[in-house]
Formats: sequence, structure tokens, C-alpha cells
Amino acid sequence: MSYERHYSVHKTLTKDVVHKKVSGVCGGIAKHYELPRLGVRIAAVVSLFTFPVVTGVAYIVAAILLPTRK
Repeated sequence: MSYERHYSVHKTLTKDVVHKKVSGVCGGIAKHYELPRLGVRIAAVVSLFTFPVVTGVAYIVAAILLPTRK
């Protein structure tokens, strides 16, 4: 009997350079979590108006630290 487990969860969060508007962060988040890109972008803009400093810093940090998908 073999009890080896095979997981196919090798998804990494990356920036999407194909569908990017500014830096590809929202597109990468949408692709990683399988959400619509427009919904993620609208949520980012709403949170930018609601919490401008936190959202701005988080977006800049994500743009710097996330690798680009090739």
C-alpha cells in the first residue's frame, strides 16, 4: 500500500504583466485567487479612497516585492 500524497498546489502570487494597468499587482491577485480582474481593481480603488495611506503603502510594497510572471 502506498500512502504518498500528491498535491498540485504550486501556485505562487506573482504580478501579471499581460493584464497590467499600473504594475500588475491587482491582475496577479485576481489570477492567483481566481477572481475577476475588474472586481479586484474596483476593490483596490475603493480601499484607496477609504484607507489611502495603508492601501498605498501595501500596493507599493507589493509592487516591489512580488516577482513578475514570465
